Amino acid sequence: MKTLEEITSQIVSFRDARDWKQFHGLKDIALSMMLEAGEVGEIFQFKTDAEINEKLEALQERIGDELSDVLYWTLLMAHDSGINLEEAFARKMARNESKYPLEKAKGSNRKYTEL
Repeated sequence: MKTLEEITSQIVSFRDARDWKQFHGLKDIALSMMLEAGEVGEIFQFKTDAEINEKLEALQERIGDELSDVLYWTLLMAHDSGINLEEAFARKMARNESKYPLEKAKGSNRKYTEL
């Protein structure tokens, strides 16, 4: 499996070989990421949980494609804005663990301010 650094390098090489950086300001990357996330949502829109579960195997490739597009833009944004995503993720998970302590949050769907 490739590391995030290797995937990011592949993304940047792909973009730069096509001279697309000129079109990829941070605003444009953010919008592209949101649009791709919307395409993930479209797969599930207006379907019941039962319908999704019944068709999940058939949808896996399409879901994978759309999640890969979201990952593409996420990693590109992190690269272009100088964010070490592995460090940022570790920090955020530590905050989440603090906001949602296991003894209060387990089995609950409440927001941390309501625990």
